[in-house]
Amino acid sequence: MSTNKVLLKNGTVLLHGASDQVESSRVDVLIVGGNISKLGKDIEVPRDAEIIDCSHKIISPGFIDTHHHGWQTQLKGRHGNELLLEYLITGNYQHAQYTVEDVFYGQLAGMLEALSAGTTTVVDHAHITVSPDHPKLGIAATASSGVRAVYCYAAMDRLKSFNPLMLHENALEDWVMQTFSELADAAPFGNGRVSLGFAWDLWFIAPELIKNAFEKVREKNIRLITTHGTNFFSVLQFAKKFGVMDSRLLVSHGGDFSKEDGKLLREAGAHISATPSTELQMAMGRPLCFDAAFLDPDASVRRSAVQDRASLGIDCHSNNAGSIVSEARLGLQNARNHFNEYNIKQGKGHDLPYSLSVEAAFNLATIKGAQAAKMEKEIGKIAEGYKADLAIFDALSPSMIGAAQHDPVAAIILHSSPADIDMVVVDGIIRKRNGKLLPVNVDATAKEIVGKETLEWHEIAQKILRSREVIQRKTEDVDVQAGVESVRKIWHISENF
Repeated sequence: MSTNKVLLKNGTVLLHGASDQVESSRVDVLIVGGNISKLGKDIEVPRDAEIIDCSHKIISPGFIDTHHHGWQTQLKGRHGNELLLEYLITGNYQHAQYTVEDVFYGQLAGMLEALSAGTTTVVDHAHITVSPDHPKLGIAATASSGVRAVYCYAAMDRLKSFNPLMLHENALEDWVMQTFSELADAAPFGNGRVSLGFAWDLWFIAPELIKNAFEKVREKNIRLITTHGTNFFSVLQFAKKFGVMDSRLLVSHGGDFSKEDGKLLREAGAHISATPSTELQMAMGRPLCFDAAFLDPDASVRRSAVQDRASLGIDCHSNNAGSIVSEARLGLQNARNHFNEYNIKQGKGHDLPYSLSVEAAFNLATIKGAQAAKMEKEIGKIAEGYKADLAIFDALSPSMIGAAQHDPVAAIILHSSPADIDMVVVDGIIRKRNGKLLPVNVDATAKEIVGKETLEWHEIAQKILRSREVIQRKTEDVDVQAGVESVRKIWHISENF
């Protein structure tokens, strides 16, 4: 792990200026007790400090993932050629196949994949509330991983059976909100790194049940509420109806996001999490994180980007890689494509605007993510007093060489991969060193299931392989097409979608 004091020397540090511009500077970074204590040249070495030479390294703020389903590791690879409705059967509703042990190892592996890719904070939409113990083990796994997180406890539709696909009649059985209250009283977890949020997609149940649920959320002073956007209705209008259209709200994907929705989002101080891989594959429209993708009136009659209130998420690492940098790159190049196509059709010469710059993409992955996660005064930038959450890149790797020396931000956004990340620090503790994840300490809640105090990656990987085999055998008995038709009826989705 690390000592209480760490001095990073001789690195190229990416610092945010007053107008959010990113400047590279050769300064030392002193970390004390989990925070950035001092930035400057030739900082005097404190007693008992670990000194790390960061020559030929780029020191970046850790990346912030504002929408993730961390438990889904065992489902990786199966969605490669699926759209949204198929994913619901082979992915989302597979929560019914998961034991609490499956949840622990799936969530732990998902968070470690994020950490390895330089993500230091995750907003987890944890739709794995199958029993009172499932979220407890999800939280334990998140705490064990070492990541900083908002674990958004999900009151959710729970699957009762496949073949035929049936949901439980009462999504809000007494234990659901009772467990939420117990967890809220026990939070935070993982030495303060893991706070509790709330996730909600049950907009069509009885209004009184919705009001009662959100009243409990309000009583527990939950500062972040997340919900999935959809192509079928405006979740913002529902949020407004039930009194949660405010700064606590974080909407993932966006869905059928109108200009009126954009105005409502801004007025409320709420945020959106764009997940480019999901949106582009699952027929959910253009990612909403770059305004310049929506210049064509024909393409933006009903949809509107909200770059000023946007951030980035992974969504399902069962479907795509767990790298926020990859999502920033994909979203940026997709938006550039739409911007360029529009101008070419108009016969206009053009340059790329600042809103489509690598710096703008970098900010979506850092400071804008911090704003969406309601932690902008703690994370998202390298500054004195902020949390020591850092991703440190090897500037001499085959991918980064040349680019890192010319433009470090472009090198990260356009050239890097997780393999180029030499070190990851969260809360002042080193979680990845010399390109390899370090062992994790098992949270007390999970020790009975794990049977050990610490776990190394190869042990976690073996557990995932065995867990995946069992879940896969169960999945093979599921009639996916029948499940899709059932979902259409349950959600009143047209056959044209």
